[in-house]
Amino acid sequence: MITLQHIQEAQQRMKAVVHRTPLEFSQTFSRLSNNRVYMKLENLQKTGSFKVRGSYNKIMLLSDEEKSRGVIAASAGNHAQGVAYSSNMIGIPC
Repeated sequence: MITLQHIQEAQQRMKAVVHRTPLEFSQTFSRLSNNRVYMKLENLQKTGSFKVRGSYNKIMLLSDEEKSRGVIAASAGNHAQGVAYSSNMIGIPC
C-alpha cells in the first residue's frame, strides 16, 4: 500500500531532477463536467511527459548491484524517454 510518506519520499528524491509543472484551469472541461477542472501541464516537463517521475523514482530505489547492471525500457515513447533521461542523470547504463 502506498502511503503519504512514500509519496513525500519520492518527491524528495525527484526534487532536483523534475520540474514543478503548473496547473491550468480548463473552461471547456469545467463547463462540460459542471466542475472546476484543472490540467497539469506535464508537457512542460524535461522529457515532455510525466513518465520521468516514475522512472526516476523507480531507478533510484534499485540496489547498487541492480544499478550496475543497467536498465532497459520496452518502449519507444514517453516511458523510454523518461528511463533514458533518468538513467543518464543517475549515471547508469540504459
